[in-house]
Amino acid sequence: MAIICGCDEAGKGPVLGPLVLAGVAISEDKLPQLKEMGVKDSKLLTPKKRLELYDKIIELVDNYCILEVSPNEIDQCNKDGTNLNQLEAIKIAHILTELKPNKAILDSPEPTAEKFGIMVNALLNGEDINIISEHKADVTFPICSAASILAKVTRDNTIKCIAKEIGHDIGSGYPADPKCKEFLEKHYSDDKHINHIRTCWSTYKKLKKKKSQANLDNW
Repeated sequence: MAIICGCDEAGKGPVLGPLVLAGVAISEDKLPQLKEMGVKDSKLLTPKKRLELYDKIIELVDNYCILEVSPNEIDQCNKDGTNLNQLEAIKIAHILTELKPNKAILDSPEPTAEKFGIMVNALLNGEDINIISEHKADVTFPICSAASILAKVTRDNTIKCIAKEIGHDIGSGYPADPKCKEFLEKHYSDDKHINHIRTCWSTYKKLKKKKSQANLDNW
């Protein structure tokens, strides 16, 4: 029986916290069970439902892999000239090499979906995997929805751990979140918190420039 893998990510846009990528591998005959248990794109589910499905997915699937990419790694890749889509392709190739499916369905971040599939395929070192790369695959394919749930729950848990560690509510970590904005305004230059911030993000760079200019004006 063929093994099918779905891959998706959570936390691509935030200025705080990791990017999380997940892959879920399952035998083709068990695919209908994902739909039966109510698996949907994580953005269409409540936090409570995501948590409930997280455990059920792990129990059902044949294998899974979750990778967290830290803000420091994202910043370093940016310095090295690797953009976020290329980084995502590298991590998904790692997941597929680990899970070894016959077929993989990817939620493409590239404007041309096929391009992302080609990027991932080029990184597989000869692994014979039939790759399908589509936009909104996490909505269309339950196997990708399952991966999106694992990625989202993992990132949410990590954000809670970061907030507990630093003793400050950072919200979702997205630039538009008021709690995230408040945290950045107060702690953008704190060395003990900088490892949780994607300093290559324009949000951070603009804030740092504004604060530096304000300090010069007050000097």
